Amino acid sequence: MLKAVIVDSNAVSRGLLNTVLTDGGYEVVAQAHTGHNALVQAAKYRPQLMCIAREQIEDGSNVVEHLRANLPKTLVFMVSGTLDAPTIEAALARGVHGFIVKPFRADAVLKTIRNTVIAVVRKQQAGASGA
Repeated sequence: MLKAVIVDSNAVSRGLLNTVLTDGGYEVVAQAHTGHNALVQAAKYRPQLMCIAREQIEDGSNVVEHLRANLPKTLVFMVSGTLDAPTIEAALARGVHGFIVKPFRADAVLKTIRNTVIAVVRKQQAGASGA
């Protein structure tokens, strides 16, 4: 079972995403409401997945960059109600792996995570076999 940490300043959003992930077979080990608290929880639990609200990614805390440096294998998903091309490009450049759109649809959230995990594993396998 993959471990996940949810980061969002909105308690309702955290709760809904927690339900989706738990029902989908993930173990939500922690929730946080700030980028700083997210880093504390990530260091403590070393999750495979981090679902972080756009506001916490863009708040200047460099949470994604810290995660990439300290937990390079953790998959980071940006959670947002609005996504446009510049936002997506900037998030990908920072190290975000995938995007979860609000309002949450359980099937879409789980499919996004599953497809991202598969893509990352395939990329790692291709890199290992080419080395």
